[in-house]
Amino acid sequence: MWPQRLLLAALLSLTILLTSIFFFTLHYSPGSSLHSSESSQELVPQPTELRLLIGILTRFGTIDRRHLLRLAYSVQPSPTFPAVIDVRFVLCNLTSSDQRLLVSLEILRFNDIIILNCSENMNSGKTYSYFSQLPAIFPDTEKYDYVMKTDDDTYIRVLPLVSSLRARPRHDLYYGFVVPCMSMDPFKGYMSGMGFVLSWDLVEWIRESEIPKNNTMGPEDKVVGEWLRLGSKGKNRWCEKPGMYDYPGTNGRCSHGLIEETVAVHRLKRMDMWVRVFEYFNVTKGVKPSRMYHLD
Repeated sequence: MWPQRLLLAALLSLTILLTSIFFFTLHYSPGSSLHSSESSQELVPQPTELRLLIGILTRFGTIDRRHLLRLAYSVQPSPTFPAVIDVRFVLCNLTSSDQRLLVSLEILRFNDIIILNCSENMNSGKTYSYFSQLPAIFPDTEKYDYVMKTDDDTYIRVLPLVSSLRARPRHDLYYGFVVPCMSMDPFKGYMSGMGFVLSWDLVEWIRESEIPKNNTMGPEDKVVGEWLRLGSKGKNRWCEKPGMYDYPGTNGRCSHGLIEETVAVHRLKRMDMWVRVFEYFNVTKGVKPSRMYHLD
């Protein structure tokens, strides 16, 4: 009886959540790409200049965080150049009929979830499963220039990110926030798991090479750096500092104050942190006066 009550409560909460965003999502489908905007008078399709997959590693129980991130990404401005940016939530295999039912509702509504063939974990191979399974999920006709791995406690600002990537090589690229925190040398250390980018050829190498396959245990970001070192890969590297950082005051020298040129803010563990970040970047500036609501 008790599991049934939990399921009913979860379904009710999800129903309320979906109903509450119905009018919002009429003009936005998270399962779609965040395409660059083009003039309505433009008749000739422009070639895509950049294709980026942002994979947010998450788990079944964080549906509220996924909803928050859907809102956060949906209101961001699109690039001014031809680009496709796909945002997907990445889970491992679901373990119960309750989980499969509820995630199926998310898939039906949003179509923005990837379920990998793995057991849910943090530092026991999920990141390897993510990169190694992507080439089978996305055939050659749908492959990306870049793939990002990030977490659900990170806020990515898409426009600064793709503007930075636009100037980077499309081959053998390893991009992110280099650890140790005070270093600016991307060839020493590794890129923090807050959010790092690999070019598609490195994703294919991870799938094919024995080096990652035989070395999946341990802190996932450090392990990826070790793969690239052992394989002599990632010769094109970029340290995105100070644009990527941990939330102010949360992680010593990896943290600093919020800045306009932010690409990513990490360690957003509480709602008040998200609120502060949203306020700083004025994400609700597009709200227009209306008789429908009173916000003063």
